[in-house]
Order: sequence, then structure tokens, then C-alpha cells
Amino acid sequence: MPMTPALRDATSDDGAAIAAIYNPYVRDTVITFETHEVPAEQMGARVAKVLTAELPWLVAEDPDEGTMLGFAYAGPFQERDAYRHALELTVYLAPDARGRGLGTMLYEALISRVRDLPASSKHAPAHGLYSRIALPNDASAALHERFGFTQVGTFGEVGRKLDRWIDVGIWQMILED
Repeated sequence: MPMTPALRDATSDDGAAIAAIYNPYVRDTVITFETHEVPAEQMGARVAKVLTAELPWLVAEDPDEGTMLGFAYAGPFQERDAYRHALELTVYLAPDARGRGLGTMLYEALISRVRDLPASSKHAPAHGLYSRIALPNDASAALHERFGFTQVGTFGEVGRKLDRWIDVGIWQMILED
């Protein structure tokens, strides 16, 4: 019988486990445009910043092993105040966790949490959800489209990493008020 991952809220103490999932993407792929690995302490501070903004950062764990399998979070789309109801969603999975429906599970929970932001959150109510996807990335595009996101644009050759130019697609989902 396959294991059902446990989802929970991240804490800043998860910085090392999150960095362990994220840093191979930094080193070996164009999926993130960061070019230097993120230290555990800095990742923990990123988690704290999201949580302080009353936004969700979720992690998925193997309930038997206690190992982290992936994470997803919502962050401000931009810092300027008029953007406060627009959120950018992100998901990353450990290599051995891909292809098992975990991204879908994390996004389902994340989008539900974003829809139910506490009234005290400056981001409530969330209205527009956005994701930037380095292209090509069929798996990520399919995940977003499964939830009703549509591609609304492409920034051509906007980044350079691993000796090549990378396009970035923008996916959007508008939530009903």
C-alpha cells in the first residue's frame, strides 16, 4: 500500500530540509533563477517572512520516515500595496517524490488555504494567483492548468543560466469574489 504523505504548516526550523530540496534545483536546473545555493538559515528566514505575512507555507512529509518530500507556499506577487490581493504560488518536490501526485496534493491544500486567508491578512481576500514557470516545463504547466490556471504571457529570454537564455511563462488564476 502506498504511503500517504502528511501535510503540515512549515516553520522556520524547516529551513535545512527545505533547502535540501530546493538547492539541487538551484545547482542543476533552470527551474529557479537563483544561481547560488540558499543556506538553511536564510531559507528559515524566508519561511518566517511568509508566515509573518499570514500566508501559507506547507510541507509534505513521509509519515513513516519523517523526511520532507516537498513544499509549496504563497508569497506576495509584488511588494507594492495595490498588488496585495495578488499572490505568487510556488511548489518544489524532492527528486524521488516526483510523479506521485504530491504536487497536486500540495497545490490543492495551498489553494484552499489561500482562498480561506484570515480576514486579518493584508492579502485577504486573495483575488489573483500567479506562477512563473521557466520554459519548457510541461509537468509544471500541466499542474497549474489542472487547477484552472491559464498561461497569460511569456517573457522571452528573460534569464540566463547554465549557459543559455530562458523564457518564463506566466500562469494566472482569478479567484471568484
